Amino acid sequence: MIGRRTLLMTAAAAGFVPAAPAILRAAETPGVTDTEIRIGSTMPYSGPASSYGTIGRADTAVFRMANDKGGFAGRKVNFISYDDAYSPPKTVEDARRLIEEDHVACLFNTLGTPCNTAIVQYTNDNKVPQLFVSSGADKWGNYKKHKWTIGWQPSYVTEAQIYAKYIMQKKPDAKIGILFQNDDFGKDYLTGFRDVLKDRFDKIVTLASYETTDATIDSQLISLQGAGINVLVTVAIPKFAAQTIRRVAAMNWKPMHVLTGVSVSVGTVMDPAGPENGVGIVSSAYVKDPTDPQWANDAGMKEWHAFMAKYYPEGDVKDASNVFAYGVTLTMIQALKQCGSDLSRENMLKQATNLKNLEIPVLLPGIRVNTSPTNYHPIRQLQLMRWNGKVWELFGDIIEGVSA
Repeated sequence: MIGRRTLLMTAAAAGFVPAAPAILRAAETPGVTDTEIRIGSTMPYSGPASSYGTIGRADTAVFRMANDKGGFAGRKVNFISYDDAYSPPKTVEDARRLIEEDHVACLFNTLGTPCNTAIVQYTNDNKVPQLFVSSGADKWGNYKKHKWTIGWQPSYVTEAQIYAKYIMQKKPDAKIGILFQNDDFGKDYLTGFRDVLKDRFDKIVTLASYETTDATIDSQLISLQGAGINVLVTVAIPKFAAQTIRRVAAMNWKPMHVLTGVSVSVGTVMDPAGPENGVGIVSSAYVKDPTDPQWANDAGMKEWHAFMAKYYPEGDVKDASNVFAYGVTLTMIQALKQCGSDLSRENMLKQATNLKNLEIPVLLPGIRVNTSPTNYHPIRQLQLMRWNGKVWELFGDIIEGVSA
C-alpha cells in the first residue's frame, strides 16, 4: 500500500514488470536495464498545491508518447511519480524511496521550491541528477554549489526584477505591497525587488506573508489595503492567487496588480477567481497561453493539442500547466536522446547541461533553451502580459534576464 501517494508509471508495454534485480546488477548505470530507463519525480497530487498535479500527469503522458515513438537507445521510460502533497518531509521520504528502493536513474521535474530545497543536498551528496526542477528559485542556477541540480523555467529573481522596473516606470509614486509565500519561493521575489529598488525598498514596500497551511489570505489583504498601498504584487501558488483576486474585487480595492507567472493559468486561477475580477492584472510568460486565440493556427500549439487529445484527453486544455509540462518534458527527452547508449548518471547530467538553442514548440517565439556546465538557467527570457477578462494579452518585447 502507498497510502495517499499516487503512483504514476509508464512501462515499455502492457503488462511489463520492471526487472529490479537487473538494475541492481548494473551498478554503473542505476535505473537502466536493456529495456527500460527508470525516472522518478514528486508532485503535489494532493494538498494546497494540488492544482499543479496535472503537471505530473502530463509529464507521464509525454513519456508515454516518446515510448510509442521508439523510446531511447532501445529502452522505454518507466516514469514513477509520487504524491508529496507539497510537504517537504514527504518529498524527502519519496525521494529516498525513488533513489534507494526504486533505483531510478535520475529525478525529473520535482515540483516546488520548498520541496526541492528539502532534497537538494541529498541528491547532490548521492550524485543523482535532479533535472529541470519545477521551480524558478534562483538557486537552481548555482552550479558551483549544486552540480547535480538544474532548473528549467526563468528565475523568480529575474522575474521580480522585471516587475519592479515596470512598476517604477508606470507608477513612480508607487507604494508597493507584496503578498508572498513565506519560503524560498516567495523570498526570491523580495530579492529581485530589492535589487531594483535598493534603498527605496524599505521606504515604499510593505510586506505580508502567508503559510501554505493558512485557510485564507483575507487578513493580509486587509492589512495591505490599510497601509495605503497602490500597487499589489501577489507571489502565491494558484489556490491563494485565486483567493487574492476574488478578495481584492470584493473589497472594491483597485490597486495596480502584478501576479507571479506561476499562477496565471486560466483553468486553475483566472476562471475560479472570476475572470472579470482580474481585468488589468499584469504578469509574464515564456510559454504560449492555450487560451490565446493568436496561437489557434500555430504549429507548435497544434502539436500540443494533438498530444493532449491522444495522450492526456482528460487534461484541461485551458490549463497552462499542461503546456509547461509538455515543454519541460520535451527538454528532458532531448537530453535523453543526446545521451545515446550512455545512460549513466554522469552522462545524463552532461547532456542536460549541454543544450544549445533548443527550440521547444510551446515556448514563445524567440525563446530558446540553452544550458552549459556554467549556465544552469535554461530559460532567461520573459514577455509581459495583461489579463483582459478573457485571455492574457502579451505586450512589449521579449525581455532578457540575467541571473547569478
